Amino acid sequence: MESPAAAYMFPTSVKEVEALGWDYIDIIFFTGDAFVDHPSFGTACIARYLQKFGYRVAVIPQPNWRDDLRDFKKLGAPRLYFAVNSGAMDSMVNHYTASRRLRHDDAYTPEGRAGQRPDRAVTVYCRILKKLYPDIPVVIGGIEASLRRLTHYDYWEDRLMPSILIDSRADWLCYGMGERPMLELTRAIEHQRNISDIRRIPQLAFFSHGRHRAPDALVLNSYEECLASKQAFAQNFHLIETHANMMHPQTIVERIKDGYVQVNPPYPPATEAEMDSFWNLPFTKLPHPRYKGKRIPAYDMIKFSIITHRGCFGGCNFCTIAAHQGKFIQSRSEDSIVAEARALNRLPGFAGNISDLGAPTANMYGMKGKNPVMCDICRRKSCLYPSVCKNLDRSHARVLDMYHRVMKTKGIRHAYIGSGIRYDLFLTESGYVDDTSYPYLKELVLEHTSGRLKVAPEHTEDNVLRYMAKPSFKLFERLRKEFDKINAQAGTHVELVPYFISSHPGCTARDMSKLSRNSCLKGLYMDQVQDFTPTPMTTSSVMFYTGLDPRDMKPVFVERDPERKKAQKSFFFKK
Repeated sequence: MESPAAAYMFPTSVKEVEALGWDYIDIIFFTGDAFVDHPSFGTACIARYLQKFGYRVAVIPQPNWRDDLRDFKKLGAPRLYFAVNSGAMDSMVNHYTASRRLRHDDAYTPEGRAGQRPDRAVTVYCRILKKLYPDIPVVIGGIEASLRRLTHYDYWEDRLMPSILIDSRADWLCYGMGERPMLELTRAIEHQRNISDIRRIPQLAFFSHGRHRAPDALVLNSYEECLASKQAFAQNFHLIETHANMMHPQTIVERIKDGYVQVNPPYPPATEAEMDSFWNLPFTKLPHPRYKGKRIPAYDMIKFSIITHRGCFGGCNFCTIAAHQGKFIQSRSEDSIVAEARALNRLPGFAGNISDLGAPTANMYGMKGKNPVMCDICRRKSCLYPSVCKNLDRSHARVLDMYHRVMKTKGIRHAYIGSGIRYDLFLTESGYVDDTSYPYLKELVLEHTSGRLKVAPEHTEDNVLRYMAKPSFKLFERLRKEFDKINAQAGTHVELVPYFISSHPGCTARDMSKLSRNSCLKGLYMDQVQDFTPTPMTTSSVMFYTGLDPRDMKPVFVERDPERKKAQKSFFFKK
């Protein structure tokens, strides 16, 4: 292991390894994305964090799985393990539309070329590595592995699939945001710790033959029971989701065949100091030199962005953010964010404009419960639905202060909020939440919006919104009223752009017709509609497959016919 002070660009070829003078590699990453050394990409986050502790890391981006497998052989076997992910997206979501049609481009590939990764990339890469190097451990992680860690519905095959551990044959699965578990696992493998000891590491999952020995584990219905009963699968998911949103969840065990999959509880939410340590790393924020200036569309979108926090307590039924990042907000310090803003000035092409200063829900920065003891025992999936938790501190004072500090940074001209916001954090149907709410919305509209403010009411009809776990559309009506007032008083022409979902469970053609005729939407930019795509590990996907709401096990209408789904989406564009 090298000195922790050593920092280098991760080698991707034999020539680059030789240039570093290495005679061994500790960890070799295989990823479905092009490699970009930016904290918006998980491979870079974990690789830089392990590098900080002296481990030699190499990366093989988008290996060719269709030839003689030379990409899988060129660097040989690592000293410790192979790490595998599909990239920043599930490979099936990356490849196919909601109508199951093949996409013609890939934003995570040089020049946007499609076809540079396989379907089910994690499984394909793992099986190849296990065949070539049967004695070397394989660790899987990232979105595809994280959201498929237990029995899940796969929309593209229209069936239940077992944990990805089964089909991939991986040794370990790290779910969620992986800096801490990956470091502990790396040290455990290096020091050849006992297998039973490694199996206690938080935030890991594994498959084992025989009977589980986890004390006080939450034992789910087996994979076979889920295949035989949609009710059993829905019951499982309700338990999984409940525990995914608890501060102190149990170990989860799911039986399959002659063994079981075990998912250990996650690490506690990262402290501010820990969050800062994840970003205080020598990211170049550039694509790997191997691409020689080729355009990577996804990089163009985020190259001048800054992530302020992780997690989301919104609890939308169709969203995977909390299942991967957690419900509890984990914020960086203002000092860390300002330091990153200052460093942007060193990037080629930076003209002083931060494209996005935010996270999955930008205005949740710094938010938490007033009484942490109540959060410690809370079992709610959402802090906002069906009503706002009385323990939630919705003050926008800290996020405003952070904006102000960033804007005072030398070289920063604009700091736009490109990621989503939750307007139920500063608005009620009758007005503003507190004395920080109006200043936040006014500053958001006038100072941090680049032409269009994008929000996501998702639907207009209460019966559909209930299945989405979203607030009443009356709140959007209030937002538009306040938004128009701010625009008029300032003499500006910022646009408000609402996003909607068609064909969500519970949504009928009549509901979409009502949406299209809602008077509050007149005069707005109206082309942002998405046909519902069932993705693994969401309540909405469980509804789609089972026809049941896992929260109360009551039947739900589901539109599955492709033509009628298409018709639902078309209502949005009818005048």
